[in-house]
Amino acid sequence: MKHDESNANEELPQDMKRRGFLGISGLGLAGGVLGVGLPLQMTATRSLAQGGALDGKDGLDLLNDRPVNAQTPAHLLDDAITPKARHFVRNNGIVPDDTSAEGWMLTVDGLVDQPMKMSIDDLRDQFEVVTMALTLECGGNGRGFFDPPASGNQWTYGAVACSEWTGVMLRDVLEAAGVQDSVVYTGHYGADAHLSGDPEKSPLSRGLPIEKAMTDNVLIAFEMNGEPLHRLNGAPLRLVVPGWPGSCSQKWLTRIELLDHKHDGTKMAAPSYSVPSYPVAPGTDVPLEDFETIHAMPVKSLITHPQDGADVGSEFEVRGHAWAGDRTVQKMEVSSDYGESWQRAELDDPVNAGAWQNWRTTVSLPQSGYFEIWARATDSEGVMQPFAIKWNPKGYLNNSFHKVAVQAKVA
Repeated sequence: MKHDESNANEELPQDMKRRGFLGISGLGLAGGVLGVGLPLQMTATRSLAQGGALDGKDGLDLLNDRPVNAQTPAHLLDDAITPKARHFVRNNGIVPDDTSAEGWMLTVDGLVDQPMKMSIDDLRDQFEVVTMALTLECGGNGRGFFDPPASGNQWTYGAVACSEWTGVMLRDVLEAAGVQDSVVYTGHYGADAHLSGDPEKSPLSRGLPIEKAMTDNVLIAFEMNGEPLHRLNGAPLRLVVPGWPGSCSQKWLTRIELLDHKHDGTKMAAPSYSVPSYPVAPGTDVPLEDFETIHAMPVKSLITHPQDGADVGSEFEVRGHAWAGDRTVQKMEVSSDYGESWQRAELDDPVNAGAWQNWRTTVSLPQSGYFEIWARATDSEGVMQPFAIKWNPKGYLNNSFHKVAVQAKVA
């Protein structure tokens, strides 16, 4: 199968290119002309989502319909465990026509002692089945705020979720196949089709360093919140790799290959899912050899209540979630005076490794008027969310403060 690092839209007929362009950037252009903010633009796409592209989803904003990509408004992510209907959608290719679990097979091969080919029932029967709450986030979450803009889906805040995933540990399956001493990387393959329709091309094939693959919270999953996976989220079988870019969690999983070199599948090479190895000024043209592959995601937090633009009283609860890649969050703070002062929020421990952490605090405002609520998290190594975006050419890893506006009415 050919590997294609280019933008798949470049090889589509003109009418398909136009649809993709409108899905990714048309509303951004309209926003610039009309002077509306990006979150407001996204609300206009909900009407598009009613046409069937997001069947089984609830309240998501459709960013692109080919391939289907959709994010969840922050206030709809208020649940400690993200409902299946509100989990974001990030696809690179065309969803397979048949996503039935019956007859689905997974191959594990490459540098293994015993190549394996298993059905989903085989996975259930031969390995320990576990359920874990695991956070997935697109590497480009927050790209919509980059200046100058970065190409790609213009995610704001909603390409993140933490559902309960049921499956078997990738480590257990690899150990059963017998990992040879020379293995350094995995390669993952899915059944989704390239947008061009060329069966020799893959829309996405990523992998993991073997050390990450062998951790105890990377799953081969076949259930989501106790139900079969949603077809847009990889049914009937997918990887779930918490704390790393969501692209590592291959959907419609059909094969895992063990390799003695870094996987060279589609979108493994720079600049895909890569950032410069040194700080760059916004707008810098960075040579491909100066990029490095993204591994763990940075510390980040989200305000899920109150909703942006809400009317509030003098005292109200602020709450949300925080996560930190392969680390945990050790401190959560909130400001209502543009960062002049910060108050500590109550922060829960993760329910298991790889889950986001829920937090809450009560904010009191001194008078009526407009206020902004800012949130920042600090991880277990003392690294704090930044105020500003660290720009990079592809718009990855935006972990700057989340802020919501409120209008207070104090009696």
